[in-house]
Amino acid sequence: MDSLPPTKAVATLADVAEHANVSTATVSRCLNLPDQVTGKTRERVLKAVAELGYAPNFGARALAAKQTNTFGVIIPTMENAVFARGIQAFQEELGLHGKTLLIASSAYSASLEDAQIRALVAGGADALLLIGYHRSQDIYDFLDKRSIPALVSWSYALDRQQPAIGFDNVNAMAELARLVIMQGHRKIACISAPIASNDRARGRVDGIRLAMSEMGLDPADMILKETPYGIENGEMAFREALAAEPATTAVMCINDVLAVGALRAAKEMGLKVPADISVTGFDDIEIALLADPALTTVHVPHREMGRRAASMLIQMVTQRKNCESVELPTDIRLRSSLGPAPQ
Repeated sequence: MDSLPPTKAVATLADVAEHANVSTATVSRCLNLPDQVTGKTRERVLKAVAELGYAPNFGARALAAKQTNTFGVIIPTMENAVFARGIQAFQEELGLHGKTLLIASSAYSASLEDAQIRALVAGGADALLLIGYHRSQDIYDFLDKRSIPALVSWSYALDRQQPAIGFDNVNAMAELARLVIMQGHRKIACISAPIASNDRARGRVDGIRLAMSEMGLDPADMILKETPYGIENGEMAFREALAAEPATTAVMCINDVLAVGALRAAKEMGLKVPADISVTGFDDIEIALLADPALTTVHVPHREMGRRAASMLIQMVTQRKNCESVELPTDIRLRSSLGPAPQ
């Protein structure tokens, strides 16, 4: 039997310091607080790290500091591009402060998210970023008892105690719905993700109803079709909405992906957008501009939200206290898919 090759000596912090001609304290500072080390010195240290194949002993560091410099985030799905920009900015900001991101996807399952939260905490996550408020109080109590900071994003509500950075889904969609109604639309349908366990979707549906009520329409007249995310699902829901109410002149979708599906269905049905029917979305991801016609939608500042979420969570970890919730503004991007109601 062939013998195994001899084990190579593992590079140490002292080896990196000697190789880069700096002190071990400088190496440590470069790896943990890179913004406190000058550019040339940092480059020399990182080059030595790469050449020696040095890997910090995070386990020992965590035991000493009682922190792992690891942050967790659980998103509802990796299939929807709406989360991509925000999480990318979140990771970039964490990286600037020497933090590592662990990401999980719950597939909109409350029980799976519960298990993922507990697993991330058991694995030593210093803090968690959560999407929306909707989860059991037991989870918030679990995090509080273990002093794990948790920040909610993609949502903001004045009546919620949990720290958050996001936007008011109700008011953002209500603003767009008012514009739709001002265009003369009276028969409105809504295509939404399932709302029972999704406070963001539920808030946007409530926003349409709020605007209808304010402007003299009966919210009960709105056709609501709930469906999982996906362009094909949006197509099917559009057909079902028009079958339920053929006089529908505007279909408001709670995200751009479903709205693109609605646009495709309209085209296949021989309907001209917006001459025959208007379609709107929410989020303003890239697909909104690529759609034909270009999609009227609510613009969400995804990158700013992700960047500021990282900064807030780091502050919550270092200062060991909650931050004040922050509401970010949204705005309407008026494009070709919305027009006056047909006469």
